[in-house]
Amino acid sequence: MTENELRQKVADIINAWVGATKGSAKHLEILEIYNTHRPLARGYTVKVTDAYCATTASAAYIKAGIAEYTGTECGVEKYTLVAKGLGIWVEDDAHAPKIGDACVYDWDDNGVGDCTGAGDHIGIVTATGGGKFTVTEGNMSGGKVGKRTMAVNGKYIRGFICPDFAAIAKKISAAAAAATATLASLGVINSPDYWAQAAASGKVKYLDIMLTKAAEKITKAGTRTATPEEGVAALVAAGVINTPDYWLANYGTFPSLGALLCALGGAVK
Repeated sequence: MTENELRQKVADIINAWVGATKGSAKHLEILEIYNTHRPLARGYTVKVTDAYCATTASAAYIKAGIAEYTGTECGVEKYTLVAKGLGIWVEDDAHAPKIGDACVYDWDDNGVGDCTGAGDHIGIVTATGGGKFTVTEGNMSGGKVGKRTMAVNGKYIRGFICPDFAAIAKKISAAAAAATATLASLGVINSPDYWAQAAASGKVKYLDIMLTKAAEKITKAGTRTATPEEGVAALVAAGVINTPDYWLANYGTFPSLGALLCALGGAVK
């Protein structure tokens, strides 16, 4: 997986939640992803009635499998502190963000000089160009997930959370390659080079993350599930994947992917 593919993966995840309103199925999905992630930031379980902009940004990073590098938070100002601790905070209103970065707002910004106030709101950058960028945000007016277009160095920008996507992508690819070797040594798969190359190519979204998580869970080969659907269900139950709809819709689009799901699903039972 390349840096840009990983950035786009984050954008695709949060964009899929556009239109969510409090209490809707998409909103509940966001909360479930955030609340079931461990460690849970400050041990606080986000409620349906809570503001959820930081929760949405965190959930997108969690679902993309990169939360260990981005941190998570349900509070905006707390998230800026987490980002500073990770060395991924950019204290520059004039910074031109890239897709996948998070934009933090301060609604009290007067537009003069660099804003150093408290963060009030956050979203993830999902498009850039022409001196502007688009931010997809949870908890916009009316409690919905929507989009906002901002000018670079525009008013209300507090700063940016900018994960090192290039380094993260390299780590994910290396972990996926190691995972395929582990799964092969356990007898779960018999073509590790094929799956390592497939994960590195980025042709199957989430494959690298699934292989890595499967290798963390599986200790021996098992009886393959009868169908990919059963494999997906087993992998969800084991906490290996959190995108079952994607796998169910796409296992027939890549050679042997259905067989892989059956093998992994049988081994995690």
